[in-house]
Amino acid sequence: MSKRIMVVDDSRLVRVQLEDTLKGTDYVVAAYCRSGEDAIEQYAAVAPDLVTMDIIMQGMDGLDAAEIILKNHPDARIVMVSSLAYDDTYERAKAIGARGFIDKPFHQEQLLNIFEQALK
Repeated sequence: MSKRIMVVDDSRLVRVQLEDTLKGTDYVVAAYCRSGEDAIEQYAAVAPDLVTMDIIMQGMDGLDAAEIILKNHPDARIVMVSSLAYDDTYERAKAIGARGFIDKPFHQEQLLNIFEQALK
């Protein structure tokens, strides 16, 4: 049975890359959100197994969105995805309850390993 992923990223390219990377795996993109606000709105309806959350987006950033989702849904599994990650970003992501961190650009093996860890 496929695991449902909610992709939260303002880049259409990342959505395409994730879909391509996940072809032939046990994961499927169930929803795509272009903002943190959209992700908060859609989370309950989509009920994803895992969320990939970009950090830098217009409007609410991914860390704030992840924090709100996790407050409302403590069992949510969120993996942060970013090309601009600093130690304080990693620390905040961990502190709010993110289950992992993926640096862009990502590779299938790295992605699947982190997804597997996040779902445990």
